Amino acid sequence: MFNDIGPLELVTIIVLAVLVFGPDKLPKVIQDVMRTIRKIREFSESAKQDIRSELGPEFKDFEFEDLNPKTFIRKQLENDELGLKEIRNGFDLKKEMAEVTDAVHGRDSGSSSSSSSSSAGGRVDMTKKPQTPGDDDRPPFDADAT
Repeated sequence: MFNDIGPLELVTIIVLAVLVFGPDKLPKVIQDVMRTIRKIREFSESAKQDIRSELGPEFKDFEFEDLNPKTFIRKQLENDELGLKEIRNGFDLKKEMAEVTDAVHGRDSGSSSSSSSSSAGGRVDMTKKPQTPGDDDRPPFDADAT
């Protein structure tokens, strides 16, 4: 619970507690705080037991820590029933990216070094060229502009 509190911070908290509550009342305050923490823990454990009993015997191994998304995902990825290791090992990212690149450039994925059918050396012209309208061509209709 207090794993990230250093010794200097602990001493500072103790000195502040003595200054605020005084040496006479400090033991009583510590007892009250500990009693409150104990009651909160008991309440939490009883609530967990009530939930487990209401869920039934199917969820007897249910852990509330699994509700944390990071813990849930880690536990599911470690479970090999889904065959995720085979999927992960069978996926070659470099090969997939090369196929996508070849498809974008208009090349066959099987022969990336062979000559392609386009006259531009395998490149597709992606620039927009202005089209000169004919004499009787009308401009395109734009419903939003009117």
